[in-house]
Amino acid sequence: MKRVALLCMGLAFGAANAAEAQLTMQMSNGWAFTFSGNVNAFYIYQNSKTATPGGGFATSGKDLSVGTGLLPSFAVFDAKGKEDNIDLGVHFGFAPQVEFGGHNASYFGTDAAGAQIDMRQVYLTAGGSWGSLLMGKELGLYQRGNILTDMTLLGVGVGGGGRGTALGRIGYGYLYPDFRPQLTYTTPSGRPASLSIGLFEGIRSGAYTTIELPRVEAELGYNTKFGENSNFKLFVNGAVQTAKTGATGPTESLTSTGGGAGITIDVSGFALTGSGFFAKGMGYLLQGDGIVGGANFDNLGVDAAGDGRNSFGYIGQVTFSPTNSKFMIGGSFGENHLKRTDADKTADGIDSEILKNRLIDGQITYKWSKSLRWVLEYGHIDGYSDGAKSSKGDQGSLGMMLFF
Repeated sequence: MKRVALLCMGLAFGAANAAEAQLTMQMSNGWAFTFSGNVNAFYIYQNSKTATPGGGFATSGKDLSVGTGLLPSFAVFDAKGKEDNIDLGVHFGFAPQVEFGGHNASYFGTDAAGAQIDMRQVYLTAGGSWGSLLMGKELGLYQRGNILTDMTLLGVGVGGGGRGTALGRIGYGYLYPDFRPQLTYTTPSGRPASLSIGLFEGIRSGAYTTIELPRVEAELGYNTKFGENSNFKLFVNGAVQTAKTGATGPTESLTSTGGGAGITIDVSGFALTGSGFFAKGMGYLLQGDGIVGGANFDNLGVDAAGDGRNSFGYIGQVTFSPTNSKFMIGGSFGENHLKRTDADKTADGIDSEILKNRLIDGQITYKWSKSLRWVLEYGHIDGYSDGAKSSKGDQGSLGMMLFF
């Protein structure tokens, strides 16, 4: 189950044979052990500017760093067996970091990213002709298709060179599905249509930290060929949860909802992809509160009155990889928007949306071999606050990715 490299590669670009060097050992008890994964590293140059009171822009940051792209480096361990006609499996996905930590000569503190291992995946599976069950920590279903069809998954997108991975288009075309605890059922594989539906641990948002019922997420996918070199993919996903403050009053609970969809049409290596989402009470980045170093960021899912804010985003993407060519060229445009509520407008007298993030991205990939590739990428990033442009930046990256 090379779920990291092959799932991402297969869904995003149809390259399910990209990793050829995996290690598989057959045990005497009938179980098989597999080791696979990827290592990627990018030189990332960033030049960002922020708006000044006079209406211009001042340079606020230039930086050259080395880090991972949106897809983490992964060391993946799988064990699979069959007992009582049940297909069993366990999966461990370790995501070690490349970054050193803030350009220090030597560092062993909280920012020493190169010393960190992110335990992104820990789950078991049980399946048969009826489908499969997965329980543990794995990629979420809501907006899973959005991120897996984004070409920056195999690049950098926005950010990078910090303590973790780059953002890709997280916050610039979709929300982050994250790797989260779940119990998920998936219909049998090998058919054009597939359905996954799961019960997840909920996500806190603002004052709503008490979660008594599971969060429900689902994704429906359809994948079929319509010619020798043509393929059609469609997905629809969604999520709903209810959280409480633990107090009494008119805003003691918040029901967060979201829906997303996308489509890819690939004809002889020329692929058009479009995806989008709408959410209420999930912010613009992480689907809820994010805690880093004890500080809360992306806590914008609810307003001061406790009402959920609306957010939406979309991506338009074109890629072309000629038949029998080692090159792929692609371009994409995407945005995320966070809207004001009536309470927001009453409180501050501003009618425009709270923020808008935009990324225009171009990418060239060269497949040096079946498993090794070069990636060259450029992105232009714009940020808007209260209807006015507040920041802009340019980012270039060059890196290598090796899947095994």
